[in-house]
This record gives sequence, C-alpha cells and structure tokens, in this order.
Amino acid sequence: MAIREVVMFPNDVLITPCEEVTVFDRKLSKLITDMYDTMIEYDGVGLAAPQIGISKKIAIVDIDDHHGTIELINPVLLENRGSQTDPEGCLSFPGLYGEVTRPEYIKVRTYNRKGKMKLIEAHGFLARAILHEMDHLEGILFTSKVERYMKEEELGSTEG
Repeated sequence: MAIREVVMFPNDVLITPCEEVTVFDRKLSKLITDMYDTMIEYDGVGLAAPQIGISKKIAIVDIDDHHGTIELINPVLLENRGSQTDPEGCLSFPGLYGEVTRPEYIKVRTYNRKGKMKLIEAHGFLARAILHEMDHLEGILFTSKVERYMKEEELGSTEG
C-alpha cells in the first residue's frame, strides 16, 4: 500500500503500447493495490499502469458506484455501440479538460488480479472511464480525441 508518483505528459511511457501481463502473483496484487491508493490520493476515477511508469496492460476504474473497483488486466474490447460526447480529464494532464466522443455501451473481456477472466458490460460514464484507461494501455492519450477543450469551470469531476 503505497502512493506512487503519477507520470506527467510528456513522458514516453504514456505514448508507448504496453506489454501483456503473463504472471498473476503477489507482486501484481500489490501493484494494483498501490494503483488504487494512488488513484484515490489524486482524486481520480481511473488509473493505468503507464501513468505510474509501468508499461504493462493493467488499469483500474472506480467511479464510486455499485460496480466498485474494476480491475482491467489485458483488457480487450469485444463490443461497442452508441455514442456519447462528454468532458474528460486525465491525471497525467492536470487542469486540462476536453470533450471526447466515445461509445455509450461497451463489452470488455479482462482478467482480475488472480487471473480470472471476466466479461464487463458498461454504459455511460463507466464505459467512458474504462475506455479512457484502455486507451492508456495502447499509448493513446485523450488529447488525441478531444473535439473541444474546456475550462475547469465548465465541468464537474472528470479526471481519470
């Protein structure tokens, strides 16, 4: 349980596609716990491993709803449909916000820290948060998808 330093843009780890996780062990479990603690400390709703300098396909999302904390390890998008345009921010870009269009519904195959495969279906803000973190794992930053930058006064809490 440790707070890690969040990597800020520009840093090459943020734009480099991550490696798949092949070992599900105590070290992975500790890393995910540290990521959760770091996300909470920085008031985010999601955090990807590259944001703490680790180029592995690991992310977590917790939008403070009934889904709880979602662990995304080697996630794959299986389905998406619909469209939503809303503000996004990113812990690696403090104070920067923009409108991004993403699918309204997604279905993702992923693994938890114990290596158990899970299917996750999400709508709305949860789908947005998951896709934002999955993009990080491919080296894709939300800034490449922004349609319009926004001032902080225009929005609520959207950092991830």
